[in-house]
Amino acid sequence: MKFFIDTANLAQIKEANDLGILDGVTTNPSLMAKEGIKGHDAVVNHYKTICEIVDGDISAEVVSTTFNEIIEEGKKLAAIHPNIIVKVPMIKEGVKAIKWFTDNGIATNCTLVFSAGQAILAAKAGAKYVSPFIGRIDDSGWDGVQLISQIAEIYSIQGFETQILAASIRTSNHIIECAQAGADVCTCPLEPILGLLKHPLTDIGLAKFLEDAKKFA
Repeated sequence: MKFFIDTANLAQIKEANDLGILDGVTTNPSLMAKEGIKGHDAVVNHYKTICEIVDGDISAEVVSTTFNEIIEEGKKLAAIHPNIIVKVPMIKEGVKAIKWFTDNGIATNCTLVFSAGQAILAAKAGAKYVSPFIGRIDDSGWDGVQLISQIAEIYSIQGFETQILAASIRTSNHIIECAQAGADVCTCPLEPILGLLKHPLTDIGLAKFLEDAKKFA
């Protein structure tokens, strides 16, 4: 399973990348705004910087909602760097745009997916990634990880090549559950990734080893 970090914070991206396990980055307008990145030129330059840090797929989201506008915006984003993946919302105009991008050699990430039906449409249109928001699904009283399992089963049966990118991940356990459910990628903030490192028995064991090692000093 690939690990993406869901942020526009350069320090966190660098920290995750230094771990040696980072495969890519996902962003959105909200994450850009959180880092104070405003204006077209500033956003473009920020994407360029991210692409220089991480050698992997970098999702850059369109903010348009009509077919022609999505296409024009997506083309500009894709031109920033070869690793840019155009992130398109799961709406009617978005599905049409994903098909256009697919036919014209531009890779896409279909975002804001909350059902297996939406995931089927994204795959049929040729999206490279489909992003089910499992945390938000849990918030609504449904089971986000169960949706990952359902999509994985459908894609396997139908032979769809679209990769399942589990998004809106809140905890380290979410990552583990998504890996078990068949997600190809997980994207999350830095904290859940670092949380995978932690176990109290590891801390206890290391402390004992270090204490014993002093006897041989």
